[in-house]
Amino acid sequence: MAGRFCQRDGWIMTAMVAVVVSDVGMNTLFKAASSKGMTLLLLPSPFLTHRSRSLPPLKFSVLCKMGLLGLLGCVYLMLGYTGIKYSSPTLASAMSNLTPAFTFIFALLFGMEKVSIKKNSSLAKVVGTIVSIVGALVVTLYHGPIIFAASQPSVHLPQSLSPPPSPPSTSNWVIGGCLLALEYTLIAISYIIQTHIMREYPSEFALALSHNVCVSISCAFVSIFAEKNNPSAWIMRSSIMLICIVATGLVNSTGYVVESWTVRHKGPLFLAMFRPLAILTAVVLGAIFLGDSLYLGSVIGGTLISIGFYTVMWGKAKEEKADIDTHNVASSSHSKRVPLLMNYAAEKQV
Repeated sequence: MAGRFCQRDGWIMTAMVAVVVSDVGMNTLFKAASSKGMTLLLLPSPFLTHRSRSLPPLKFSVLCKMGLLGLLGCVYLMLGYTGIKYSSPTLASAMSNLTPAFTFIFALLFGMEKVSIKKNSSLAKVVGTIVSIVGALVVTLYHGPIIFAASQPSVHLPQSLSPPPSPPSTSNWVIGGCLLALEYTLIAISYIIQTHIMREYPSEFALALSHNVCVSISCAFVSIFAEKNNPSAWIMRSSIMLICIVATGLVNSTGYVVESWTVRHKGPLFLAMFRPLAILTAVVLGAIFLGDSLYLGSVIGGTLISIGFYTVMWGKAKEEKADIDTHNVASSSHSKRVPLLMNYAAEKQV
C-alpha cells in the first residue's frame, strides 16, 4: 500500500515538473509570437475516458461552479498574456510564486486553513505570505540595472520567432507586473474552487472539458467584441502564430488535467509548490530564444518571493505532519481498545 502511494506521488511530482516547464515554454513562445491560443484540443478526450467511471450525478451547483471557474480562466489568461506582453516571461515566472501566498489567504477566508499565533507553522505561513507580497512589490516597482545582458538570442530562429531584444520601459514593466499579480490572484481563487468541485464531482477530465469550453467561448466573445472594427487581427501573418495557438491549446488542456488530478490527491498548496522552478526555466529560455536580459530588481524580488514561498510551504508541511501524527496516535489508541471490546462481546455470548 505504501509503495503504491509513493509511486503515485512520484508520478504527480514528475507530471507537475513537466507542466511547469511546458507552461514557461509557452510563455516564451507567446512573447515571441505575440499571439493568443485557445483551449479546445482536449474536447474529445473527456468523452472517451468519462464513460468508464462511475460518478455522482452532476448537480446544478457543480455546473455553476464549473462555469465560474471557466469565466475566471478566461479573465486570468487574458491578464497573464497581456502582462507578459508588457514585461517578460521571467517576470511572469517570478510573480507566479505569489500563488501559495494568495492561496493561503483565500483558503483562510473560505475556512480551509486555520491560523493559531501560538503555532510556528501558522506564523511561518503568515510571515511567508507577507515576504512574498513584499518581493512582488520589489520585482514590479524596482527594475534596477542589468546584471546579465543577452544582446542576441543564443539560438538563431526564424525572424518571426526571434524579434530583436528591446527592454521594456519602466511604466510597461509596472503595468505588466500589476496585471500578472492580478492573474495569480485569480488563479489562487480558481484553486480553491477546483478543490470544492473535485470533492463533489471527482472527475479531472470532466472538469477540464467544462473549463476549456467555458474559457474558449468566453475568449471568443471577448475577442469578437474587442476586434470588431479590426478584421485584419484574425489573419495568420506567420506560421509561428498557428504553432503558438496549437501548442498553447495542447499544453493548457493537458496541464489543466494534471493540475486537477494534483489538487484532488494532494491539495491546492501542493500544486503551488512547483512554481519556483519556473523562474530558472524562464531565465534560461528567455536568454536562449528571446535574448532577454536579467535585471537586479527581478533577482531581489524573485529571491524574496521564493523565500516567502518556501516559508509558507514549510508551515504547511509542518501542519500536515502534525495532523498525521495525531491521526496515528488516534488509530493506535483505537486498535488497543478493539480487543477489549471483542473479549467483552465474547464473554457475553458465553
